[in-house]
Amino acid sequence: MFRLNEEEIYDRSAEAITYRKGKNYYLDGRVRSLTFYRPKNSFSAIVQGTKKYTVKASFLSNGNIDEASCTCIAHERYWGFCKHIVAVLLTILNKDKAGEFNKVNENQHIHSILNFYRNRKQSDRMPLNMEITLEVVGENYGKLLSGCYISLKVGCDRTYVVRNIKQFIDDIHHNKKIEFGKNFTLDLSIHCFSREDQKIIDLIEEIYEYEKTVEDEFYRQNSQLIFNGKYMKLPERALKRFLNIIEEGNFIWKNRFHAIILGETYGGISILDKDLPFTFALEKNSAHILLKMDHEGAILPITSDGEYFFSNGEICHVSKYQRENLLPFYRLLVKEKTKSIVIKKEMQDSFFAEVYPIVKGIGKVAVERSLEESLYSPALKTEVYFDRVGSKITADINFKYDAIKINPYKENKTEEEHKDKILVRDLEKEKRVLNFFENNNFKIKNTEIYLEDEEDIFNLMYSKFKELQEIADIYYSDSFKSMEIKSPSNFKGGIRLNAEEDLLEINFEIDGVDEEEIVALLKSLRQRKKYYRLKDGSFIPLDMDALNNVDRMMLELDLEEEHLRNKMIAIPKYRALYLDELLKDRNLRFIKKNKDFKKFIEDIKEYEDIDYELPRNLNGDLRDYQKLGFKWIKTLSHYGLGGILADDMGLGKTFQMLAYIAAEKAQNKDGTALIVAPTSLVYNWMAESEKFTPTLKVGIIAGNKGERETIIEKVNEYDIIITSYPLIRRDIDLYDAISFKWCILDEAQHIKNPSSQNAKSVKMIKASNRFALTGTPIENSLTELWSIFDFIMPGYLLSYGRFQEKYEKKIVKEASKEALKALGKQISPFILRRLKKHVLKELPEKIEHLVLAELSEEQKKIYVGYLKEIQGSLEEEIREYGFERSQIKILAALTRLRQICCHPAMFIENYTGTSGKFELLQEIIENAIEGKHRILLFSQFTSMLSIIREMLESLNISYYYLDGSTPMEERGKLVSDFNKGNSDVFLISLKAGGTGLNLTGADMVIHFDPWWNPAVEEQATDRAYRIGQQNSVHVMKLITKGTIEEKIAKLQERKRELIDAVIKPGETLITKMSQDELMDLFKSE
Repeated sequence: MFRLNEEEIYDRSAEAITYRKGKNYYLDGRVRSLTFYRPKNSFSAIVQGTKKYTVKASFLSNGNIDEASCTCIAHERYWGFCKHIVAVLLTILNKDKAGEFNKVNENQHIHSILNFYRNRKQSDRMPLNMEITLEVVGENYGKLLSGCYISLKVGCDRTYVVRNIKQFIDDIHHNKKIEFGKNFTLDLSIHCFSREDQKIIDLIEEIYEYEKTVEDEFYRQNSQLIFNGKYMKLPERALKRFLNIIEEGNFIWKNRFHAIILGETYGGISILDKDLPFTFALEKNSAHILLKMDHEGAILPITSDGEYFFSNGEICHVSKYQRENLLPFYRLLVKEKTKSIVIKKEMQDSFFAEVYPIVKGIGKVAVERSLEESLYSPALKTEVYFDRVGSKITADINFKYDAIKINPYKENKTEEEHKDKILVRDLEKEKRVLNFFENNNFKIKNTEIYLEDEEDIFNLMYSKFKELQEIADIYYSDSFKSMEIKSPSNFKGGIRLNAEEDLLEINFEIDGVDEEEIVALLKSLRQRKKYYRLKDGSFIPLDMDALNNVDRMMLELDLEEEHLRNKMIAIPKYRALYLDELLKDRNLRFIKKNKDFKKFIEDIKEYEDIDYELPRNLNGDLRDYQKLGFKWIKTLSHYGLGGILADDMGLGKTFQMLAYIAAEKAQNKDGTALIVAPTSLVYNWMAESEKFTPTLKVGIIAGNKGERETIIEKVNEYDIIITSYPLIRRDIDLYDAISFKWCILDEAQHIKNPSSQNAKSVKMIKASNRFALTGTPIENSLTELWSIFDFIMPGYLLSYGRFQEKYEKKIVKEASKEALKALGKQISPFILRRLKKHVLKELPEKIEHLVLAELSEEQKKIYVGYLKEIQGSLEEEIREYGFERSQIKILAALTRLRQICCHPAMFIENYTGTSGKFELLQEIIENAIEGKHRILLFSQFTSMLSIIREMLESLNISYYYLDGSTPMEERGKLVSDFNKGNSDVFLISLKAGGTGLNLTGADMVIHFDPWWNPAVEEQATDRAYRIGQQNSVHVMKLITKGTIEEKIAKLQERKRELIDAVIKPGETLITKMSQDELMDLFKSE
C-alpha cells in the first residue's frame, strides 16, 4: 500500500546514528497509539523518548511519503528525519507488510457515504473569501528560525481581520460560530472555505495541534512565539509548506496573497518558479581581470536555505543550481555592497577553471571581446594508464585539452604556445573521473595513485572498467594485462560410482586450470568469495550461473571445506538419488555420469521392473504390493543401503521382511539377521517365521543373563536371532564382537528419542544392512524420523544439530515449503509406505465415529471444581517457575481431568456416584453382545480397565484381559483363544497391546478414552482391521462432551496430517504444543 523501505528511511534520516537510534526505539516498542487516518492517508503516533513526542506522517496517493513531522527540538533544528520519525516509519513499514492497512475499518463505509453528502451540500453553502499577508521582518538566510509571520482576513462580501488566530482555529476545530462585529458571523453550517483556503487552515490547525500536544519545555516556554494575537509565526518547515501551497495555487491566490517585506507592503504578489536576475561582466584591467556583478532591485531571502527569495515585488522559487551556488555572491553584492572583484594574474587560471563555469550557471555573463579572445576552452579528453607494480596496480591520469596535458596529482607545465591563453577547464567532467578513483578506493601517496587491496582490484577489473570507459580512454601495460579476468568457459564435471569403495566421486575441470587450483577454486566458491585468483595473477569470477549452481549443489549436499581437500570429492553412496535430483533441479547438465552411477539410479527408481526370484521355500503367496515391497528391500540391500518399510498397520510388513531374509539365505549368503522387536512381539516373529519360512533356523534371546549369553555366543548357528528392546539395552556389551549381516527393527518408533537407551543401543549393533519397520515413522516430531534414519544410514540426514537447523526449525517454526520439499526428496527413495485403502481393495469397510457422553451430575461438580482450582494454581506456578519447569504439574493436572472424565472412582476412594461415559459404555457393550459382536476395548488407564472388569463380571460377560504385566508367553495364547471365539470382550491397555497383536476375531473396537496422538489409536484399531478380517469393523471413540476430551479430539485431527506432511510433502505439520495451546486445554467450554 505504501512505497516505503528501510533504505529510504535511512537516506532521509538526519544522520546514520539517528537512524540507528530510531530503529532501537522501534524494536523497543516505544511507538505508542499509532493511528491511521485513511481519508488523508496520514498517521499520528506518540513516541516515548525522554518525554512523549507526537509524530505525524502523510503519504501521497501513489504511496510515496509526503511529509513527516515531530514535536521534538531536533526535528525543528536539523534537516532530515529525527529518531522519533524513524521509529514511527519503521512501525508503519512493518505493519504495512503484514497487510494491516489494507483492512477497511467498519466505520469507514458509513464515513464515506456521509462525506459524499456533506461534500455535495458544500455547494449549497456560501463560499468564504480569505486573504493572507506574509510578513518578513528580517533576513533568514542561513538561520535556524525564520522571521516570517502570517495574518488572515476572512469574510464574504468584504474581509475582516482575524484578531486571534489561535482562538480562530480552535473555534473552527469545534465548529463554533465566530463573530466579526455586527455585520458578519462565520458559521460553517452556512459558510465554507475553498479547497485552497482549506489547505492553509489545515496547516495552521496542524501547528495548533502540535502546540497543544507538546510536552517539551522548550516549546512551552516559546509557544507564544508561534501564536501571538493576529500573527502566527511560521517555523521553517511550515513556512516551506505554506509557500508551496501558495505557489501551487498562484492563479487562485491572485490578489489575495500579500506581503510586508521589511516594513514595505506589496499587494497581490505571486510566487514564481524562476531564478534571481543576476548579471555578471568580465573585463580586462591591465594585467588583472575585473568581475562585475549586479542584480535588479532589492533581494531578500525568505527561507534559510535560499530556496525562496523576494525580488522585484514577487517571490522567486529558485533552481537547485542557483540555490546551491549563490551564497558567496549574495554576501558580496547584498551584504557587503561589493559590485566588483579584482582577479589577479596568479588567480586567473584557478578562477576560469573553478569559478567561471559556476558564474555562467548563476546568471548572464558578458565577456569583453579582448578577454574572450584569450579564453581557451577545447574539449576535454581523459586518458588513464594502468600498470602493475608487484601486488598493486597504479593509475596515471591525464586531462588533455588539445596539446595541454594536466595530471591532477603532479606539477604541470604550460605549453609555450598557450602561455598567453587562459584555459577554461571542464571541472565537472574532471570531477567525475576523480570521483571514480576515490569511490573505488584508490590511495594517493606523494604523486602516485594506486590500488593494493586484491578484492578492490578484482571489482575494478570485473565490473567497474565499463563505467570508466564512458568517461576516459584506458591504456594498460603488458604486466597489468596478465591480471585479466578469465571466463571459466568449458567448465566440466563428472560423477562416478566407485563400487569398490562404496562411494560417489565427483570431479571438476576448467580448461587451462590445473587440478590443484580447481580444488582451491571450489573452496573459494564454498567460502562465498567473489573470485578466485590464479597463480598467474588473473582472476576467475565466481558469480557465473554454472558455478553458483555447483555451489548450491555442494551446500545442499552439506559439503564442507574438508570434503574439498582432494582432487576428487568423495561422498557416501546413499547421496546418489538426491544428487541426481539436484543435477536436474540445478540444470547441471555439464556434469556427466558414468554407467555404474546411471545403473544405480535406474535400479533404485525402477525397482518394480527388476526380476528377483522369490524364495521357493516360502509358505504362502505374497500379494502384488508385497512383491513390490520385497523387490524394494532387495534392491536397497543389493546396493548396501537401508530403508524404512512404513506400510499401514496390518499390511504384512513382517511377511515381506521374512521373504527377503529367506531369499538372501537361498542364495547361500552367509550371516545372521538380528531382529529387535517390542517384548510383546518377540514370539509373534517366531510364530510368523515358523508359518512362512519354516526352513530358517530361529533363535530367541530370552531367560536369565547366563541363558542369553549362551544364545548370543552361538548367533552364527542361526539364520535369525530375535530379541527385545529391553534386552538389547541390557545385553549390548555382549554384541561388541559380533557383526550381523542384517539388523531389522520392528516397531521402530521405539527408537524415536535419539537420546534414549533404546536408540543408543541398537545404533551400536554392527550390521551390513539395516532396515526399520514401522507404521508410524513420525508420531510427534521430525526428530523421530531423524533417529530412525540415523539407525538405517547414519549421517544421511546429517548430524542432529544440522538436521534441526536445516529442516526441523524451518518446517515446524517457519512452515517452509521449500525445506519440506527438500526433506521429502531426501527421504522418499528410502521410505516405502502403502495404505490399506490403496492396496487392499478387498478389505471390508471400517466405520468410525465419535460417541459423545454427558458428565453425570456428581461427575460434573468434581470436574468443574477441580478445573477452577487448577486454573489458578497453574497460573501462579508458571509465573513463579516458568512454563518449562511447570510442565510436570501441568501434565499431572491434565491426567487428573482425563481420569474424572473416565470415572472419578479411579482416584476417589468410596466414590458412590457414577460416570456418564461409563454408563454409556455399559449400554454399548450390552447392545453389541446382543447383536453378536465381539469387542476390543482399549484404555490407557489400567485402573479404569479394572472398573470395567467388575462391570463385565456383574453382567456375566466373558472377557480376556491384557496389560503390561501379562507374561509374554501368555499373550500369544490369549490372542489365539480370542480369535477362536472363546470370549466376547478383550480388555487391553493401550500401551501394552496397541501394537503387534493380530485380533481379527473382533469386529468392534472401542477407545474408552482418547490419547493425544491419533496414530497410537489407529495402531490399536488395526489389531482388528487388518489382513484376515472378514467383517466390517465398527470403531467407536467415547468422548465426554464439554471437557478436555473434546479438545484432545480436535488436537488429534490436527496431528493426523503429520506423517503425510513429510512422507508425502505438501501439508503443514503440527508437532509439540506451545504454552498457549497447552493452557487452552484448561479453559472452560
